[in-house]
Amino acid sequence: MYTISDLYDLDHTLAADYLRQFTYPWEALKGIKDLILELGPKLGDDYTEVKENVWVHKTATVFESAYLGAPCIIGPNTEVRHGAFIRGTALVGADCVVGNSVELKNVILFDHVQTPHYNYVGDSILGYYSHMGAGSITSNVKSDKKLVVVHNGTENIETGMKKFGAMLGDHVEVGCNSVCNPGTVIGRNSNVYPTSCVRGVVPENSIYKNSGEIIHKEER
Repeated sequence: MYTISDLYDLDHTLAADYLRQFTYPWEALKGIKDLILELGPKLGDDYTEVKENVWVHKTATVFESAYLGAPCIIGPNTEVRHGAFIRGTALVGADCVVGNSVELKNVILFDHVQTPHYNYVGDSILGYYSHMGAGSITSNVKSDKKLVVVHNGTENIETGMKKFGAMLGDHVEVGCNSVCNPGTVIGRNSNVYPTSCVRGVVPENSIYKNSGEIIHKEER
């Protein structure tokens, strides 16, 4: 099973010290709100507290129609576009895109993450340079409302969590209109075909096809 160090380069997030406390990334979901409230007042003069517990870097671009719910942090050179809805508890890194009609809730976005068009990302962590194609979403609650289990082949890990979307490793590409079901974990440098319904663990350096077939990438 992939640990935090297997999935993420911690040099590319303000949450690095916080994440080092945990083995598995989903263990960090419960404390993101407290983390942001702790980090915010210490960010320095490069950030502006635009309203209570909402800190935006001075180089970030936030469209007038975007909503920033508290608490959240928007990093350097990040663009929050028209109609974006940050419900709160979002730590967004540097050089990110939070695009048109995107909704974020209880998330950590590492630097250079792109969620550019019609994405819902909830109770999830997106690694360095990960990208969600237009309309792709994380589904964070099971339809039967039972606690989420991470399935890795024959291994099943009980998380004890009702809300848990997806953990995307560094440089993961999720194709348009795909759904990452509750408890999805995608290893570094993997691609998901458009319109896929993803479940369980996808190994690093893999391609997840929309039939559910997973193949290893050929070395170039």
